[in-house]
Amino acid sequence: MPIKRKALDSGRSSRASKRPTPVPDIGSSDEYSDYEDEVKDDNLKDVLEKFSLESFSNQKSAVQRQDPNFGYKDFSSLSLKPDHANRPLWIDPLKGTITLESFSPLAPQAQDFLTTIAEPLSRPTHLHEYRLTGNSLYAAVSVGLQPQDIINFLDRLSKTPLPESIKSFIVDFTKSYGKIKVVLKHNRFFVESTDPAMLQMLLQDEVIGSQRLKGAEGIIQQAAPKMGGLVIPGTRDAAGVKQASEQKPEDAAGEARKEDDILLAIRDDDDDDEQAQVHSFEIPNEAVEPVKARCQAMGCPALEEYDFRNDEINPTLDIDLKPAARIRSYQEKSLSKMFGNGRAKSGIIVLPCGAGKTLVGITAACTIKKGTIVLCTSSMSVVQWRNEFLRWSNIDPGDIAVFTSDNKEKFRRSTGIIVSTYSMVSQTRARSHDAQKMMDWIQSREWGLMILDEVHVVPASMFRKVTSAIACQSKLGLTATLLREDDKIKDLNFLIGPKLYEANWMELAEQGHIAKVQCAEVWCPMTTEFYSEYMREKSRKAALLYIMNPRKFQACQFLIDYHEKRGDKVIVFSDNVYALERYALKLNKAYIYGGTPQNERMRILENFQHNEQVNTIFLSKIGDTSLDLPEATCLIQISSHYGSRRQEAQRLGRILRAKRRNDEGFNAFFYSLVSKDTDEMFYSSKRQAFLVDQGYAFKVITHLQGIENLQGLAYSSPRERRELLQEVMLQNETSAEVEHVTDDLFSGRSGGQARKGGVKRSAATLSGLAGGEDMAYIEYNRSRNKQLKDKVGHHPLFRKLERERLKRKKELEDFMR
Repeated sequence: MPIKRKALDSGRSSRASKRPTPVPDIGSSDEYSDYEDEVKDDNLKDVLEKFSLESFSNQKSAVQRQDPNFGYKDFSSLSLKPDHANRPLWIDPLKGTITLESFSPLAPQAQDFLTTIAEPLSRPTHLHEYRLTGNSLYAAVSVGLQPQDIINFLDRLSKTPLPESIKSFIVDFTKSYGKIKVVLKHNRFFVESTDPAMLQMLLQDEVIGSQRLKGAEGIIQQAAPKMGGLVIPGTRDAAGVKQASEQKPEDAAGEARKEDDILLAIRDDDDDDEQAQVHSFEIPNEAVEPVKARCQAMGCPALEEYDFRNDEINPTLDIDLKPAARIRSYQEKSLSKMFGNGRAKSGIIVLPCGAGKTLVGITAACTIKKGTIVLCTSSMSVVQWRNEFLRWSNIDPGDIAVFTSDNKEKFRRSTGIIVSTYSMVSQTRARSHDAQKMMDWIQSREWGLMILDEVHVVPASMFRKVTSAIACQSKLGLTATLLREDDKIKDLNFLIGPKLYEANWMELAEQGHIAKVQCAEVWCPMTTEFYSEYMREKSRKAALLYIMNPRKFQACQFLIDYHEKRGDKVIVFSDNVYALERYALKLNKAYIYGGTPQNERMRILENFQHNEQVNTIFLSKIGDTSLDLPEATCLIQISSHYGSRRQEAQRLGRILRAKRRNDEGFNAFFYSLVSKDTDEMFYSSKRQAFLVDQGYAFKVITHLQGIENLQGLAYSSPRERRELLQEVMLQNETSAEVEHVTDDLFSGRSGGQARKGGVKRSAATLSGLAGGEDMAYIEYNRSRNKQLKDKVGHHPLFRKLERERLKRKKELEDFMR
């Protein structure tokens, strides 16, 4: 029976936010941390602290006293309901933690509701854990839930009577939270609320009252918005509307029927109940930011909504999903959170890698049908986004433009789509003439939707530069890992909007939407020579010793051989470029890192995807994101970025796309090679924490059966291992550092000035250099990259000319005879 282990809990290091530059610290391993000056708006931090459950609990006088045996986890005072066995929820009255029995018949309904009102913490097979927070209640209110609805639901499913502390927490945090909305209608801004008393309180404020538009009506009362005739493309409703509208009308009256009436006939859940009323007053365009800032300071942050169907000033974009495009149920659910009341709410959607985040963004653009700007992390992502728009939608290629360092084009008509990178838009240094002209054109327009890909990498100050530079009505953030090691992810709830939806990874895997992955940690013993040097080494080179461990190299070689023979496509990841090149050259495999030219990258990736002779590639950290390789079925990790949980999840995402082959059980494999009894084991357990919380179990492999019988096993003799050790020890400390990627976001901010290359002096005799003392000149294997380059076929015209030349040469030789 294989050993299974759950990763240790990963607490955040208190030192992470105090260092001016990043160092190899397991508590702050996110390379995109923002190390600039503190954000100017100090109110953000105050609001974040104000809406935390811990601060709320500390304000209450009736705090549970600590039990000497059980600490604060003694809940014996809570009485169980008579039918508690049939109810699936346990609720911690102090921390707001909700434990769900996922095996309960009521679990599916409970999961949907809990995902809306609470933050998912851990979702393994049998027990799921959620936590009520200010941000989660913020999201619940934004989709229309009322405090009493939340309380009633929790009380109905809880095994114990709902604690008063939880009730008061929900009521206190939702009575004013999300009740205020800033809405753009007919190109006029309105402050809107369902509670007239709330608006009266705002008007009595000195700042907000003075910003009210003079000469306008008083408080306006009208019916609250509903979905009405709004149809999200790619759904069953959209297909029904299209089918009904294409039917031949029986009479003239039938011809006048509109899509709104068709949709109302399709939907069974629409009723004629009394419609809620909404109250509002108008403010000028320039007062939007001051009003939002003041509402935030008053403890009632204003939600942003865009009434795009009544926007008559901005031109409508001719875009829709292609007829064959159908979005999946979880994608439709996430978009229904965004367009729940017929308007576009700003917020964040969290889906695992390979689950179709790009299609969600494209469908949102097809729903709003206004000018859209898409921001990505790299130039490679820009190309992929443009291709996906052309693949899934019917947009004219001339209506979608690219703004990168190499391309600065505009769309041809009055509106369209721009795809760019964060760095291009937020750059503060002097631009080229063409780039500045393009940026001025982008800033002069009003955009209906801004899509932020991989939104977790955007620091607060950088996002402010982006939003201040570009005028947009709604913002949609997309990510697979709403996670940062520096805990700044909370900023996004106020800078973009609440988390609208988060999918369950294991549920999607069971439904076949993403691959079923077997995760394994392979323990590789250190050889005597390497471990002796590791124990003596005090510098960064110690990391290089456990990365270049010969036993780890042999395990990597064995796994590549095993999976290639069973028909898998293998990706090997290494953050350390020196190790990446040594492994790839020794095994004669192609590799890509930050210094690989763009054309060579594309050639290697095309061969990996379509050439049966190229089944393994080595990648540095540039492959962590923005790399679409659905053919890959096996991933091997030989070195990583210390304890980064986000990187572990992103790398797993490279093999998460649903596979074409229908193998029973697992159809993808994730191996993390770890040198035993080194710091790497501690980093590995920390890295696994996020994936374990998503329900993945890591199997520990202590011995690879049959590895000793592999032909051509590298470093199998003591002499080879000593030669490798000598080579590793001759490297300077910079060889032990992880790669600094220049094609990704903000890599230049990840630590101030670059370290200069070090030099190590070594005394040796000529006989030593000639082969004595285990030292020798080494002739490296020829790079597989160059072999692939040599195999590139010539153009048919040149092949024809070459054949004719050889033919003439042969005829001449025959004539001379």
